[in-house]
Amino acid sequence: MREPRALMIPATVDSGETAGLPPAVIAEWLQPFLDYLAKERRYSAYTVRNYSQAFGDFYAWLRRSKRGGADFTALSPRDTRDFIIEAQRRFKRRTLHNHVSGLRAFFRFWMRQGRMAQNPFADVPLPKLEKALPKFLTEAQMTLLLSGPNKLLLNESLDEFSAWRDRLVLELLYGGGLRVSELVALTYKSVDFSNGSARVLGKGRKERVCPLGAVAMAVMKKFRDDFAQKTAAADPVVITKVHQRMPVRAVQLLVKKYLALVDLPMDLSPHKLRHSYATHLLNSGADLRVVQELLGHASLTTTQIYTHTSVARLKEIYAKAHPRA
Repeated sequence: MREPRALMIPATVDSGETAGLPPAVIAEWLQPFLDYLAKERRYSAYTVRNYSQAFGDFYAWLRRSKRGGADFTALSPRDTRDFIIEAQRRFKRRTLHNHVSGLRAFFRFWMRQGRMAQNPFADVPLPKLEKALPKFLTEAQMTLLLSGPNKLLLNESLDEFSAWRDRLVLELLYGGGLRVSELVALTYKSVDFSNGSARVLGKGRKERVCPLGAVAMAVMKKFRDDFAQKTAAADPVVITKVHQRMPVRAVQLLVKKYLALVDLPMDLSPHKLRHSYATHLLNSGADLRVVQELLGHASLTTTQIYTHTSVARLKEIYAKAHPRA
């Protein structure tokens, strides 16, 4: 059975991501690092691709700035600072931080291999990130979005298979707080129908148990019993009309379709349903550490960003309800 794209391990460097890199640099420096990320650290294909792109961009800058090519051992703190200054004109701050994270990992890897005496990106100063609050749907907006497949079914704009499959996708993204990669990787073996939960592999191949909710489980059972042709342990839960595992891109387009249907902002993504899941839990009084476990965050700091929206909601309620507000 075809492995979902988000979990695939690339055997070779994608030539489209490394255009201009000499074959010797790829073979001697880049490929061993990417193999380490994919096979030992078990990073997702997206992270491996992004780190590969970061390296390719840095190498191209070295060539443009006449600092030579693959003599990485000669890099100085001044070189990396100059790179950061120039890169700020080309990348958003978040992208730049991600690129530098990849380059730090690259040089850290070669330090362990004994080819680098120091990491030139270890202490390089970076521009501060904007503290943007995560976008999310209100509970009323979420209810409206979840009603989309049934609306299309009732007006005969959608067949039964697609309507129930689409509803299953939306219910699992919101009811379980799943990442899209976790959703498409979901198999019947990973679902516990007796207690309404699923075991999923998140970032860093960390396993967690996700309660899926009574509604999502009811929709899943309906779809399994009435529409799925294959329900063995290794078979995917979310499938296409030809009964193959649904691609990540198809899920992204599906969410966009229903956002447009109910006139919700089109800049929202499937990941924003995960933001909505976390925000609604906290708004209803869930403990922050419990939400951290449910989301699969390694650090509580990552989860704390959702408390800003929850506090804002509490202040709104206080302003409306308290006589001294």
